[in-house]
Amino acid sequence: MTGTEPVDTDVADDDALYVLTAVLLTPAQFPSLLGDDYPEACAALGLEPYAEGYGLVLGQDGQGARWTVVVDDVSLVAVAIASWDCGMEYDLSPDERSVVVALPGWPVALAVAAPHVPAPHDPETGPGEPPPLTPPDPAEWGPAQRRLGADAVALQWAAWRDQLGDDAFAGTAGTGDAGSAGVAGEGEESRASEKPGPADEGAPGEGASTQEPPQPPSRRTPDEEQTPDDQRAPGGQQADGEQRTPGEQQADGPRATGADGDAQGPLQRVLAELHGYLEEPPPPGRVRSGFAPGGARTLRADGPGWSVVARTDDIAFVLLDELPREVLPIGRGPQLPSLLAALDAMAVRPA
Repeated sequence: MTGTEPVDTDVADDDALYVLTAVLLTPAQFPSLLGDDYPEACAALGLEPYAEGYGLVLGQDGQGARWTVVVDDVSLVAVAIASWDCGMEYDLSPDERSVVVALPGWPVALAVAAPHVPAPHDPETGPGEPPPLTPPDPAEWGPAQRRLGADAVALQWAAWRDQLGDDAFAGTAGTGDAGSAGVAGEGEESRASEKPGPADEGAPGEGASTQEPPQPPSRRTPDEEQTPDDQRAPGGQQADGEQRTPGEQQADGPRATGADGDAQGPLQRVLAELHGYLEEPPPPGRVRSGFAPGGARTLRADGPGWSVVARTDDIAFVLLDELPREVLPIGRGPQLPSLLAALDAMAVRPA
C-alpha cells in the first residue's frame, strides 16, 4: 500500500484507513516487544492465541489518528510484506469480513506518515474503551526494550560478532551441564567495545555516542529508517517528530561487554533455563528459528528477565533485565553446540 489509497474499515465511523505498514502476529513471527512468546503477545492486544495467527495492519484515518487493524487473513498480509521487502508495490486491502478488531494507536513506532492527512496522533477513546496502543519508551529499560535489543543484535550479527576476538572466551568454561559453555569473564581481553567494520547484514542505523562504546555501524541512512520489524509500505512520507536521530538510537541501544563476575550467575541461570525448555516445552514462540548464512540458523529465545540470540554454528549473546543495555557473550564451549541444535529442533519456524 502506498499510503495514498484508503481501505474501508470500521475504525472511525465510515472513515478510511491509509495503510502504512503491516506486521505478522504468528507463533513464528510477532513483534517481540509485545511479549516473550506468542500467547503473551496476543494477550497484550486482547487477542486469543489462535494457531493460525493474525496480521496487524497499521495506518491512519482521514483525521490522522493512528489505528491498528487486526485481520485473520495472514496469507494476504504475508504477501504484502514480502512484496514491500522486494521493493514492489502491493495494494493491501483486507476484506472487511477478515477484520477481527480495530485497536487505537500503534504497538510499534513508525517513521512514516500518510500524506495529505494530519500528523499521526492517538484517537480519543471513550469510557470503557481500551487506551491507545503505544510503543515502549526507548529511554527506559525493561522486558520490551531487552527483546528489541536482542532483535537488533540478531539483525547485525556479523558486526557484533566481529567485536569479539578468539581469546574472548579463553579459560571460561563453567562446570555442570548448564555452565559448560564458555562465558567471557572478568579481566579477559575482548574487542566488544571497539568499533567494527561495516556489517554485512542490514539493520536499523545507529551512530556513535560519547557516553557508551560505539555501536556496530549500519550502511543505512537516517531516511532509510524503518519499523522495528523492518517492514513498511513504500511511498510513505517521513513523519515530523517520529524519526529519531542516529545519536539518539545509540544512546538507547544495547552495548556489548565482556561478562564480569556479577553476570556469571545470571548467565548460568539462563543456560539452565534453556536446558529446561528441552525437558518441558515452553509456550509457542518462546524459541524461534530463522535463516542464517552458510546453512546455519539464527535462534531467538526469551524467558523471564532474559533474551538470547545465537547462531547454531557459532556463539550466543544474552541480554538481561538486570543489566541494562549490556550484551553478554557466551562462548561455544563443549556443550553449547548440542544445546543450540536441540533448541533449533524444537523451535517454531516461519512457514
